[in-house]
Amino acid sequence: MKHLLDKIEARQQLVRETAGQLREQIGLLTEQLAAAERTPERLDITRETMLELAAEDGIEPLEPLPPGYREVLAAFERAGRGLRAKEVCEILGIGTEPRHTESVRAQLKRLVDRDILTEPEPGLFTLTPPEADLTRG
Repeated sequence: MKHLLDKIEARQQLVRETAGQLREQIGLLTEQLAAAERTPERLDITRETMLELAAEDGIEPLEPLPPGYREVLAAFERAGRGLRAKEVCEILGIGTEPRHTESVRAQLKRLVDRDILTEPEPGLFTLTPPEADLTRG
């Protein structure tokens, strides 16, 4: 009988230690969650302040690029040269069927409109040189 009582006591001790470790982990996770939840608020405030300052200087800021556009720009940065829509599709690993290339071409044209890319010849797109990039604000 004493053997069983010792086993129960050992198990109780193990469960108490496990519960303590879990409480500690919960505490750390709670801190991390609180920090993560504060970050978007801080970024919103930073963005609002930046927009206010830009408006005071008469600068109309550009809206941030959606993720798909960032991937396209990353393809240009990796390639280090001008690219055509079909090449961008290949780099991104999407199909090269006309519907894909035309969608990418439309993105590239929008980036040209925002002075992020240039089109030195029809269908060939390059990153805007840094000195010209300064005019975007």
